[in-house]
Amino acid sequence: MFIGLDLGTSSLKAILIDDQQRVLAEHSVPLSVERPHDGWSEQNAASWFKAADAALSALAATVDCSTVTGIGLSGHMHGATLFDEADKPLRPCMLWNDTRSHKEAAEMDADPQFRSITGNIVFPGFTAPKVAWVRKHEPQIFEQIAKILLPKDALRLYLTGGHVSEMSDAAGTAWFDTGRRDWSDPLLEACGLGRDQMPALVEGSAPSGKLRPALAQVLGAKDVTVAGGAGDNAAAAIGAGVVKDGSAFLSLGTSGVLFAANDGYRPDPASAVHSFCHAVPDTWHQMGVILAATDALEWLSRLTGKSAAALTADLGRLQAPSTTLFLPYLGGERTPHNDARIRGQFLHLDHATDASTAARAVLEGVAFAFADCRDALASTGTKIAEALALGGGSKSGYWLDVLATALDFPLHLPVAGDYGAAIGAARLGMMAATGADVGIATPPPIAHTHMPDASLVPAFAESHARYRHAYSVLRDL
Repeated sequence: MFIGLDLGTSSLKAILIDDQQRVLAEHSVPLSVERPHDGWSEQNAASWFKAADAALSALAATVDCSTVTGIGLSGHMHGATLFDEADKPLRPCMLWNDTRSHKEAAEMDADPQFRSITGNIVFPGFTAPKVAWVRKHEPQIFEQIAKILLPKDALRLYLTGGHVSEMSDAAGTAWFDTGRRDWSDPLLEACGLGRDQMPALVEGSAPSGKLRPALAQVLGAKDVTVAGGAGDNAAAAIGAGVVKDGSAFLSLGTSGVLFAANDGYRPDPASAVHSFCHAVPDTWHQMGVILAATDALEWLSRLTGKSAAALTADLGRLQAPSTTLFLPYLGGERTPHNDARIRGQFLHLDHATDASTAARAVLEGVAFAFADCRDALASTGTKIAEALALGGGSKSGYWLDVLATALDFPLHLPVAGDYGAAIGAARLGMMAATGADVGIATPPPIAHTHMPDASLVPAFAESHARYRHAYSVLRDL
């Protein structure tokens, strides 16, 4: 049997599968986020360790875990967890959505070697600018740093006692040579750091160490291999079987991701597309990221007093967009604008605008944001012909029809089941423990395919053009 541990911002999820990849048990442990100041977002690493203890104990209490031989890890990316020589955390982890280091990020991004070597813009959420912030504002802590670990790798330290990371997560630090799949000495030096402060690297499907005997005893197991694992989006791709060149998924969660697997490295930082290593060897991936997907619909729900389900329940058949436009930039935008200052907009409201019109505009606006991501990926040579639809928003058939027509490619909705990061982590644990290849990361069975409405594709394309023009006009206001 094999376990996947997915360290999320709000919970640690554990899932247990057998060698046929059937889910035998699962358990989630809630986590809390501390926000002591505006723009800060932190978690204590000790809470992750306690959550892992609780999750493993819960699995063992549900199922006989004595035949567990592999564990895979997934986790939220970009966090900065700083350890001293004794492997004690020096401060709370600064999470992916901590934006206090925006000035440091801008300074790094102005240095051409960062984009050239990493293949990415240095975003404020990345790890390197956070540590630069610590260097500037907490120098006494910076001087004690022996190791800098990403969140799931800090959890690995607790599980195995080793300092190890893997390629997909390391690529989101801004210290990584993404094409060479290795740490960049010049970038580390530019930040006052050295390779000795970085963890060793393995591929996500390779062994990274053994589970400590005390924790193996909790499971009743003897020899448990811990895989390299993956950052959360790469792990979700493994769970969804998105590993072959050109395969893709669209994640319609609080934020949105358009993810495509690549058999080569295709960086284009100016497009604001993330170009990262995948969790399996000789493979990369690209992501277009939008900051408000279902979050935009939840915002409208709070504004109108109607639930998201009520807003989208009676929209009828798909129709051409109205003149009302919604730009879902409630907290800025990532791809393709890299614009933290822009804010959301409703345009062309009139006396006839009602909650249903506003709901359609929000669904369409998010779809147009995904269309921007599609175009950004295409500008690098990555053209998506079809994609899996994942995430909570995929429960809305109307929204998937809007997205398929705006993107002009089919969206495949999997049958009910878990195809997320925890399953992907468990699959990586299976690969590391058994030597199985990436072929075990199969796509899920499909319940329904949402095809573009060919009669409405031109109307959606026209509205997308208006949407893009609106951003260009409003960005400086």
